[in-house]
Amino acid sequence: VCYTFLLDILLKNKLHVLMSGPTGTGKTVNINRHLSQGLPSEFIPLCLAFSAQTSANQTQDLLDGKMEKRRKGIFGPPAGKRFVVFVDDLNMPKRETYFAQPPIEILRQWFTYGGWYDRKTLTFRQIIDVNMVAAMGPPGGGRNPVTPRMLRHYNIIT
Repeated sequence: VCYTFLLDILLKNKLHVLMSGPTGTGKTVNINRHLSQGLPSEFIPLCLAFSAQTSANQTQDLLDGKMEKRRKGIFGPPAGKRFVVFVDDLNMPKRETYFAQPPIEILRQWFTYGGWYDRKTLTFRQIIDVNMVAAMGPPGGGRNPVTPRMLRHYNIIT
């Protein structure tokens, strides 16, 4: 109940939320229940589940496929709506040689710069009216540490 209350308040104030905790504490269940039943009609939930094989291209293509063009170079949900993108197992993507996790880096690029580049036309696509919600367990057992450069964008609930 406390987690759901905090999630509700933060989302209504257009803030990003990260729920962290050990396996089996109900992070995913609480978030999914709240996104499917507890949100006002202005919010449209989108769910992503990261795995060790998730790539940055898959993540970008999935999100780009849901966006509508608002103006030249600006994309987002239908007018008057907000996307709530739920990323389950945020820290699951495999690390590369120099410790980057490309699916996380594409999301971090959106947080930091407000969008990403279209891979075909090489033009910047500004992404607007999106809230991020994520869940992750502690590092270890296939899960990797997430860089503080990414974590700084979230309000963290443990």
